[in-house]
Amino acid sequence: MERRDFAHRLSVTPEKPGVYVMKDADDKVLYIGKATNLRNRVRSYFGSSHNLGPKIRRLVPRVVDFEYIVTDSEPEALILECTLIKKYRPYYNA
Repeated sequence: MERRDFAHRLSVTPEKPGVYVMKDADDKVLYIGKATNLRNRVRSYFGSSHNLGPKIRRLVPRVVDFEYIVTDSEPEALILECTLIKKYRPYYNA
């Protein structure tokens, strides 16, 4: 997947709570995060880098794919995020 596909995918990402998973070209999980609004949160990574910290600025160029899991609530997203981080141990979540 090339980054140019992100515009459409971001536009159809739901505005619901959930967890997002960012992956590199080798399909390796780089980062896992939670959001109250998945579309807004994931979109924030691919806009201006002025509001991003140094660690996330290094992450974004490596991201070639993202997935998301919609949850029923923010607490459920928090629990799922914690579970996935323990399972995959992504570098950028350290």
